[in-house]
Amino acid sequence: MAHAEPSQPKPVFRIEPMHYLLLALPIALGLEWTHQDKLWVFITACVAIIPLAGFMGRATENLAESLGPNVGGLLNATFGNAAELIIAIFALREGKIELVKASITGSILGNILLVLGVSIVAGGCFYRKQTFNRTSASLGATLLALAAIGLIIPTIHFELTKDAVRQGTVVEPNYLSEEIAIVLALMYVLSLLFTLLTHKHLFAGKETEKDIHAEPPEWSKAVALTVLLVATAGVALMSEMLVGSVEAAGTALGMNHVFVGVIVVAIIGNAAEHSTAVLVAMKDQMDLAVTIAIGSSIQIALFVAPVLVFVGMAMGVRMDLHFSAMEVIAVIVAVAVTAMISQDGETNWMEGAMLLAVYAMLGLAFYHLPVPVAGP
Repeated sequence: MAHAEPSQPKPVFRIEPMHYLLLALPIALGLEWTHQDKLWVFITACVAIIPLAGFMGRATENLAESLGPNVGGLLNATFGNAAELIIAIFALREGKIELVKASITGSILGNILLVLGVSIVAGGCFYRKQTFNRTSASLGATLLALAAIGLIIPTIHFELTKDAVRQGTVVEPNYLSEEIAIVLALMYVLSLLFTLLTHKHLFAGKETEKDIHAEPPEWSKAVALTVLLVATAGVALMSEMLVGSVEAAGTALGMNHVFVGVIVVAIIGNAAEHSTAVLVAMKDQMDLAVTIAIGSSIQIALFVAPVLVFVGMAMGVRMDLHFSAMEVIAVIVAVAVTAMISQDGETNWMEGAMLLAVYAMLGLAFYHLPVPVAGP
């Protein structure tokens, strides 16, 4: 009986076009150390974060493959938005709470409108119709609706009680945010138990039914862990520089801080996931593309946002879930449109174009927000 030829070992690292963006890292450091224009520090730091976040994602995926589906799924869920979390923590440390909230809003909008929209359009260029797991998409849309409720309640509470808060006659809305953050985090844990353990058979798409053991992980556990640690340190360093230069860069570019957080910072933090979702959609793996887009938004809303509330408590920073009316409306609109498109389990390029149109309109609305006039 003939035996299969052993597979040739893969090189540990392959040079890819995105890797050349790492040249921005030493450039950003040089600009920062020589006290150059903050705009260029911001631009180069943003560019450097893109490949570093990509390395973090690849390292996490390789560790997940080595540790098995359950532990691997938990690892992916935990570190899926590590770059955005690191950027937000540095922004919190600098007291830029509005930027943090805007980046949370932007990550949710960017994943379910921009990433999913581009993925559907890209897949639609090659396939007339693509299908995905309706159960997974439906659960994701419901969890996003839950997250939207978690944003609405503190905002409404603040508007209804702000006069009484000034007089000290009611509990401040920040306490409500902390309590709701606990509920959201608990629901995130329960969703992991549901999808990874008790009902994982409902979420097996056609991509996962193939022989997943055909090839070993790209990197060993030691290599993957080393890459994860180094890339995380790089993201942390670039995030500190990005946050320190964001206000000057926004002023130089004529952008308000909300637009910078909702659009610019959110796209930078999610760039690696953007490319992955588009590539798999072009291979007719829409299940995976939908999981990446909706799953990442769920992580932001139910995991990253509550964690930032708790981190704010530890830092003594008043981070709450009271978002602006425009941000809350944008999230509600995005979740509603995504739910409508995902309900039939099928996509075509026109649906992707509609998601992108909604993202463009919301982006324009944020861009034209009035800039507050600085006080005396």
